Amino acid sequence: MDDEYNLKPSRFFLEQVEELSDKAARIVEEKLRLLKVNPFRNKRLHGLDLFLFRIRFEDERKEKRVVYLVDKPDVKIICVIDRGSGYKKLRKYLKQLGYL
Repeated sequence: MDDEYNLKPSRFFLEQVEELSDKAARIVEEKLRLLKVNPFRNKRLHGLDLFLFRIRFEDERKEKRVVYLVDKPDVKIICVIDRGSGYKKLRKYLKQLGYL
């Protein structure tokens, strides 16, 4: 397909995925595959002037989010955060990766 997006995971994200349970890692992998076709399928994060979105999933009964940035034709996978408290860390991650 010509209109597939390129997934570009950050090194930080790849390290975080290693720490997830096998079940959660499989769920994340499946959901990331869907992004190649339509990265706009998930909820957009507001408050920053970036096209940030999040994927919801659960790991060992904890709500988590994969945060990614749509920058056509790329989908940049930024990080995994905990629901709620993790959003405060998101700014720090975005600065480290040069998006802010």
